[in-house]
Amino acid sequence: MSLLVNIIKFPSILILAHLLFTINIANAGTDKPNIPPVDVDMSLKKVSKHVYYVQGIAGLPTKNKGFISNSAAIITDEGIIIFDALGTPSLAMKFIEKIREISNKPIKKIFISHYHADHFYGLQGLLSPGVEIYAPAGAQNYLAREGAQIRLETRRKALKPWLNETTKLIPADHYLTQDMQFKFGGLDISILLFGSAHSDGDLSMFIKQDKVLISGDLLFTGRIPFIGGDNIKNWIAKIDELAKLPTKWIIPGHGAAFKDFAKGSALTKNYLKLVDSVMTKGVEELMSFDEIYKSTDWSEFEKLPTFEDGNRVNAYGAFLNAEKAALDQQ
Repeated sequence: MSLLVNIIKFPSILILAHLLFTINIANAGTDKPNIPPVDVDMSLKKVSKHVYYVQGIAGLPTKNKGFISNSAAIITDEGIIIFDALGTPSLAMKFIEKIREISNKPIKKIFISHYHADHFYGLQGLLSPGVEIYAPAGAQNYLAREGAQIRLETRRKALKPWLNETTKLIPADHYLTQDMQFKFGGLDISILLFGSAHSDGDLSMFIKQDKVLISGDLLFTGRIPFIGGDNIKNWIAKIDELAKLPTKWIIPGHGAAFKDFAKGSALTKNYLKLVDSVMTKGVEELMSFDEIYKSTDWSEFEKLPTFEDGNRVNAYGAFLNAEKAALDQQ
């Protein structure tokens, strides 16, 4: 008996089919993120033949509608690679809109320098079939903590509607445990892993032919770095490693791109050295955190954006690290 005859003979079949269709359509939409447009000043800056980036403003994570960090695109005839996903899916989609003004090539790979909210929350705005996400080993540790979901809930409130109930924490497809080299669109690209430095795991990218380094948050310009409880000594050592690369342009995780590595990295390096040295020495002398903080000369950095809001938090994180290191040596 044909389906048409069944439907005519048993009209309930038609009703059931309609209900199933309606349910399927409803369910199909539940996994789709709600990504409203965001109105921020975002311009695509070109640094080489293949490499472009957008620059967030210097400020707290909830300022400028979440647009405080940088993201880069490597555009070739083979496709596009994205480095970091910005702080909301809305910002990521705006970044793609800027890219589409100069290229209609598909996005093939996304590299996330580290799993901090302002660098990976935008992933849902970049995803499409076949896109692979790469992150450093250690990033999965962030996702496994209860604090990761708590942070998302907090940011949803602070950055609503651009972060909302449909925004998810997107894991990587590949967690890298060693450096990676590959060819893409005629370019030789190196992914450099640094272990725990600024975060649980950090990576940078070097594009050989263009001589461009995209550092992630190992480097900041125009503002003090965010430290938290990170491995400062390792961070400083990794900056020295990056200095050996034959770069023409360096795109930091925050702030403007620069050409002179020594000058451009000086702010980050000098700040890290100061915080680490005063906290380590103070702990050795059995000083309290308040005593160390008040006795430190912060004048080189106190006029920079985020100093007032972030410096004490940075210093306290370094203090806790110094205490832990002292206890481990006993």
